[in-house]
Amino acid sequence: MADKMAELKNDRFLRALLGEPVDATPVWMMRQAGRYLPEYRATRAQAGDFLSLCKNRELACEVTIQPLERYELDAAILFSDILTIPDAMGLGLYFEVGEGPRFKKIIRTEQDVADLPVPDSASDLDYVMNAVKTIRSELNGRVPLIGFSGSPWTLATYMVEGGSSKDFRHIKKMMYATPEILHELLNKLALSVTDYLNEQIRSGAQAVQIFDTWGGVLSGPMYREFSLKYMQQIVSGLIREHDGRKVPVIMFTKNGGQWLEHIADAGADALGLDWTTDIGNARSRVGDRVALQGNMDPSVLYAPEARIREEVGNILASYGSGSGHVFNLGHGIHQFVDPAAPKVFVDAVHELSAKYHEAQNG
Repeated sequence: MADKMAELKNDRFLRALLGEPVDATPVWMMRQAGRYLPEYRATRAQAGDFLSLCKNRELACEVTIQPLERYELDAAILFSDILTIPDAMGLGLYFEVGEGPRFKKIIRTEQDVADLPVPDSASDLDYVMNAVKTIRSELNGRVPLIGFSGSPWTLATYMVEGGSSKDFRHIKKMMYATPEILHELLNKLALSVTDYLNEQIRSGAQAVQIFDTWGGVLSGPMYREFSLKYMQQIVSGLIREHDGRKVPVIMFTKNGGQWLEHIADAGADALGLDWTTDIGNARSRVGDRVALQGNMDPSVLYAPEARIREEVGNILASYGSGSGHVFNLGHGIHQFVDPAAPKVFVDAVHELSAKYHEAQNG
């Protein structure tokens, strides 16, 4: 496709993920296309609801690019939802006002798992691929495009609980009482996620991230067996070079800082960190095996400008000199943040980080 050949004008993000020299630390924000932006809220209202927004390629492209018009971000991330795969498996995803995602069909038994199909991403999730192609074309090489998926464990929590959960009662019962059923579910999900991410890469995604939002609710041994194992399986099956360029993979387990050494050995190029782990400590633990992404507390964006800049400076100093750091929030940006605050944050990252890269570039 001709649009895929558009020369990338800003590859700082991809270079940092691969540990290559950069002039400044790249930055993007999880959930950067979201409800804190009035223009996003207007487009979502135009779409009618969240799922309709995800499934309209032009509107999904529009909201993906909206934050790039306000802020000097170094990457765009596909506007979609982590629960597209369970929806394509026939579970009937819907959103309850004030309660988040819900499924019409819940997975609880061996037969439920056996009946689940492994979707064909090119056809069953073609609306996602259409959005990826449209966004890549519209970006025209401005910044790289990130594709993503939920991890098998995280997807399974929603499928077994029927939606969001505070205690994960049903899936943890399955994990301890009938682990073979859960392993069968996770394996189907790993196959589905691998196909899904590879199809995103073929459609134009230039890096991919696996969101393991709920991995941190597990004990160490259970995390390795029921979450990390399946992410490792996915990473080993991903397309790692496309259009003559490496396709970096980011693995992000929220509340997973205690397992960084294990995650660093799982084959990804970069690890995402939430704000509960000091990034300097993380770097000392994993060395140059992987790049690190993160990890400012999103709540800092409620602070005055000077305090935002101070926190950016603290995290940059903690990481230290050299490449291998992609600055991000430790989780998604909050919907109540003033849209002026991210500009302070993004500009501070670029301005304050330059000195940490002078040796590599001088």
